[in-house]
Amino acid sequence: MIIGWREWAGLPDLNVPAIKVKVDTGARTSALHAFNVEPFERDGVRYVSFNVHPLQGDDNLVIPCTAPLLDRRKVTNSGGQSQNRHVIATTLLLAGRAWPIELTLTNRDEMKFRMLLGRNAMSGRLVVDPSLSMQAGNAPGKRAYANRNKGKLPI
Repeated sequence: MIIGWREWAGLPDLNVPAIKVKVDTGARTSALHAFNVEPFERDGVRYVSFNVHPLQGDDNLVIPCTAPLLDRRKVTNSGGQSQNRHVIATTLLLAGRAWPIELTLTNRDEMKFRMLLGRNAMSGRLVVDPSLSMQAGNAPGKRAYANRNKGKLPI
């Protein structure tokens, strides 16, 4: 599947039906903007809880998330700084297709996109044409969250 340099995607395991993703073949790992990140253990299994603002510029929409904690890894950010980040596994939904990916959790508040899709998540599945944008479908934006309080998410 050919995609553009930015796309709308979903993270159904995290109850995030729509998030604008910057596709970055220069980044090995994918990253999600997360805050209030708290690791914990339950029944001998490590988890991490965190919050997500899925829509840039809308800090009123907060999605609480919990996921099994895979690892903590040292990742070099775009500014050349090393950070230790929590790593989770989740499902990416893009253009009607779903597959498992690993995501690092970090503060991307100052970045234009709340999620970065790295090459490990794309390998063998996607081809990027940087001259294209939003090839996977129309921008759902806030519409994707309209029925959130009614327990109906459009995934």
